[in-house]
Amino acid sequence: MSEEAATVEYSDEAKKLGDEIAGMTLKQAKELSDYLENEHGIKAAAGGGGVMVAAAGGGGEEAAAAQTEFDVVLTGFGDKKLDVVKVVKTITGASLMEAKKMVEGCPATLKEAVSKEDADKIKADVEGAGGSVELK
Repeated sequence: MSEEAATVEYSDEAKKLGDEIAGMTLKQAKELSDYLENEHGIKAAAGGGGVMVAAAGGGGEEAAAAQTEFDVVLTGFGDKKLDVVKVVKTITGASLMEAKKMVEGCPATLKEAVSKEDADKIKADVEGAGGSVELK
């Protein structure tokens, strides 16, 4: 099978598009999925992000299994540190001082092993306050 893969050639256009898709954030991938479904009637395959990971990462059994739990990691606070501190305090249930230390000590894990839905909500809340978040 490796000999077969070595003889496959891809057009520059296909390579460029594939590289762009592989470099997308989770939010961008979701937006693309919604656009393709709403505008062109193309539905994502079952497994959604797991399929993208398998395509971008070169495959493997671990990539084929869709991720169901995510860690939400604060990666930055932008210009609105106080707003981000308030959101982090609400999300984590920490004191104001503990939340401030988490924000200033980026990267900081806000929540561990949460559902995709909860992780996306937390990410939206933090980004709405001016911070940046990564889902792992």
